[in-house]
Amino acid sequence: MKRTTAAFAASFYFASSVSAAESASLEEVVVTADLRDRELRNLPASATVLDARTLESAGVQHLQDVLALVPNLNWSSGTSRPRFFQLRGIGELEQWQGAPNPSVGFLIDGIDFSGSGMAATLADVERIEVLRGPQGTVYGANALAGLIAITTRAPERESTIDGRLTVGDRGTRGAAGVLGGPIGDGETAWRLSVNQYESDGFRRNSFLRRDDTNGYDESSARFRLSAQPFEHLRADVTAMWVDLDNGYDAFSIDNSRTTLSDKPGQDAQLTRALSVRLDFDGAEAFDVVSRTAFGDTRSVYSFDGDWGNDRDWGVNAPYDYFQRFDRERRTLSQDLRFVSRESIEQGADVAWLAGVYAMRADEDVEQHDVYNGATVVDMASDFRSTNLALYGEVEWRLASKAVLTAGARGERRGADYTDSNGAAFSPDATMVGGSLSLRYELSETQRAYLTLSRGYKAGGFNIGSFVPTDKRDFDSEILHSVELGFKAENADRTVGGDVALFYMRRNDQQVQTGEQLEPGNPGSFVLYTDNAARGENYGVEGTLRWRPMPQLLLDLRAAMLETGYLGYRFGERNLDGREQAHAPEFQYDLGLEYSDAQGWFTRVDFAGLDDFYFDVSHDERAPSRVMTHLKGGYSGKHWRAEVWVRNVFDRYYSQRGFRFGNEPPDFTPTRYVQAGDSRHVGVTVAYSFR
Repeated sequence: MKRTTAAFAASFYFASSVSAAESASLEEVVVTADLRDRELRNLPASATVLDARTLESAGVQHLQDVLALVPNLNWSSGTSRPRFFQLRGIGELEQWQGAPNPSVGFLIDGIDFSGSGMAATLADVERIEVLRGPQGTVYGANALAGLIAITTRAPERESTIDGRLTVGDRGTRGAAGVLGGPIGDGETAWRLSVNQYESDGFRRNSFLRRDDTNGYDESSARFRLSAQPFEHLRADVTAMWVDLDNGYDAFSIDNSRTTLSDKPGQDAQLTRALSVRLDFDGAEAFDVVSRTAFGDTRSVYSFDGDWGNDRDWGVNAPYDYFQRFDRERRTLSQDLRFVSRESIEQGADVAWLAGVYAMRADEDVEQHDVYNGATVVDMASDFRSTNLALYGEVEWRLASKAVLTAGARGERRGADYTDSNGAAFSPDATMVGGSLSLRYELSETQRAYLTLSRGYKAGGFNIGSFVPTDKRDFDSEILHSVELGFKAENADRTVGGDVALFYMRRNDQQVQTGEQLEPGNPGSFVLYTDNAARGENYGVEGTLRWRPMPQLLLDLRAAMLETGYLGYRFGERNLDGREQAHAPEFQYDLGLEYSDAQGWFTRVDFAGLDDFYFDVSHDERAPSRVMTHLKGGYSGKHWRAEVWVRNVFDRYYSQRGFRFGNEPPDFTPTRYVQAGDSRHVGVTVAYSFR
């Protein structure tokens, strides 16, 4: 991998020195997720920003459709939409029971949706920012592996009326609209966006003779209000409503896209959320930023656990297993930050930030398992957690071209859990993290940085009657990271990009796994979190954008990753040195986009992903794949029309897999996977009345 990494970095440096004076420049990329708006090249961390133009050119409906554009970002399925993400190989694979505590933070307009990625419909979104590595010294929520932050479009002082219609195969139809504009003659403005999307999905249930058992029915609305009630006070209010009523009929005995279930499941989520941000700039030396956020999410997740029906089981009938989880999660958070008035980029020699963050999360879960008509699990659980954190960061300009940044975070976390089976846990922990980075300006267009960081993730507990006694609880994980990065563009900004090399050592690494504890009893398949002794994740990631002529854009995003467990045994299995789950060794997305002066455009993306292990309890892997996505159309002054095709060559692939016994009468352990989406074709027309 060393020679490959060197070649990656060398080719990037060579490309950044190319000049094409007659070509149009690349757009400036700004990062907002670390509170101070700054150009991406001045951020001493590895980050990916997908702005509104990138999202429009990709032509997507949900976050799921753009994940391939982010180097070293993977996701696990087992749901109708992605909920669980992995950055640099670190992140949850599922969360069925127990205390929610994701490794990858997920925010929408500052509201914490970690573990609830289904809410990420992309209607009226301004940008998606992904920060890799430990986070928590510049904003409230903590994240061990990194942060995904979605920002929707803010209200404007100009009246806005936009609309979009989509139709496609597999019963796909969608509509979205935006209204907005000023209120009065002051600084007050509003914006309302609504979105509806329906599709039959990518499964055929041959037993029920239906094509919609794994379909989508997604609605969302968002209202934003921006005002300046006083001279030094600005207020921004965001209210969200998301209603997802999707089917879940994804697995089949033969791993095809044709299912046999007689009781298809449901993957539904109803979310209501409110965020209020106040910015006060009346003090002489600093500004004050307050964000209060509330979220309430109710979800239903159910599935036919035997994936079949008594007719097809024949003489082995009856075999019928159904599982359902009803969950309600409520969060209330307060983030208060004090930020120095001038940043380093604005000429200050010292810039600082200090904050206090508090969050309360309540989650109630009801689990119902029915086996051959008899209820075998009927459990209700109640989880409460509180987090209180102090965090801050200071930047010093050591010399005209060198900036040193130091950050720290201390957090106290307490939780209480009880359930109807008599289980009770009250874990608490005090954790400390931080970072130290040095950024050096090699030239006007080139930056290099070195960052050392320490992240943490609280321990917890596993529940369920089948969980082994010695696996009831697990320890906190500590991560130490070293990252070396280089960011550059050429003088006329026709070539630009970044590359980062990183090494992470994980102590008491938390590992999610699943196993069937009683052969012949599918109901004994249990998922829980374990601790490995240690783990390591290291690699290289980067992006390269090149506009050789005004009409043509080449966009390359790539990553290489090496992972391993150190000193870890799972039962009789010695996993020392084995790759971690859901951690592909390489991935890339190569995009080619052409647009002429008359408004015609086309774009093709080639997205590649290496094979990876599904889990630690077995050696089943998802095969490597290369997907092709294509779109083309016309864009005028007020309207845009495009034809799009996803998975052009109809490649079969799998995103989640298990190995256990699910076929009577012997219940022999077998490989089962959730097949990915097949080819999808459609047309989208958008119009703006501005």
